[in-house]
Amino acid sequence: MILRLALLLALVSGPFAIAGPAEPAPAQWNGYAKVDFIVDGKKSYLIVPKEPAAGNPWIWRTEFFGHEPQGDIALLAKGFHVAYTDMTNQYGAPVAIAHMAAFHDHVVKDYHLANKVVLEGFSRGSLFAFNFAATHPDQVACLYVDAPVCDFKSWPAGFGKGKGSTGDWTRCKDIYGFKSDDEARAYKLNPIDNLAPLAEHKIAILSICGDADQVVPLPENSGLVKERYEKLGGTIQLITKPGGDHHPHSLKDPQPIVDFVLKHGLGEG
Repeated sequence: MILRLALLLALVSGPFAIAGPAEPAPAQWNGYAKVDFIVDGKKSYLIVPKEPAAGNPWIWRTEFFGHEPQGDIALLAKGFHVAYTDMTNQYGAPVAIAHMAAFHDHVVKDYHLANKVVLEGFSRGSLFAFNFAATHPDQVACLYVDAPVCDFKSWPAGFGKGKGSTGDWTRCKDIYGFKSDDEARAYKLNPIDNLAPLAEHKIAILSICGDADQVVPLPENSGLVKERYEKLGGTIQLITKPGGDHHPHSLKDPQPIVDFVLKHGLGEG
């Protein structure tokens, strides 16, 4: 028995020891380290640049993480972190903005990111970006929005010239607590109606849109934001893609996005 124990110990601890389970490889996203965590019960990600820029700036994709990511990847190379937390089907409602506040506080405290974030809203994700900026303007450096929904009456309600989405409109009304279409129509805090806090805090906006968008029509979304924001003295850059529909998002060459973010997105630490 003693001999058998000695042999077993030699196998476990000697030069020919039996290996235990391998450590899982660190998560990666496009060649960058990916940190997974939970905030408020919602799955969240943080993509870490290889060499963080001074002050730990970051860009926060509010919806559709990983879709047309060329801007995010280019900014990672410039030292920006990229963040995401799952708020699917919440359409920028107050409950989502409360979660965003908790997420912001978490990553600023635990990961030492800059207080002011670059908000990146793709399509419906822009409802989150604009609404968080309006309610927490001191925590926002600038906005980059892409084919942005700027009024839920345009999409998903479809009260304007766009196609709308019946299922999304039902979910949108539910999450906002509206009992009828009339109650939703009377709501005064859609992005197109609530730009003053952004202008007061000099939050610059970049909007990239197709000028033939059939889903989120330009005139009743970014077009209206541009008109009203400039009247408030705000800075907004509108890049239109001639003949472009709702897709594809972003730009093949993301340099204009990078230039805008580097100019306006290096908020305080």
